[in-house]
Amino acid sequence: MLNEKTMQTLENEIPKLAEGAAKQAYLQALATGSSVIRIVNNQLVETFADGSFKVIKQLIEPTKVKPGSKVRLQA
Repeated sequence: MLNEKTMQTLENEIPKLAEGAAKQAYLQALATGSSVIRIVNNQLVETFADGSFKVIKQLIEPTKVKPGSKVRLQA
């Protein structure tokens, strides 16, 4: 059984592991000839295996919200 300190140490590694897995999946998709959709400079961009890309959509600027504040969304 793991103690609390060991659990915290392992949990702190999760973001680094997730980042590595996402990068590996991105590269693997391109290596197999697939395209990848991602956000670059507030644009939705499709990147192709040959390095070319196509802007699919311009996105709106994100709204900054202070943690703990309440925001009312319009329907």
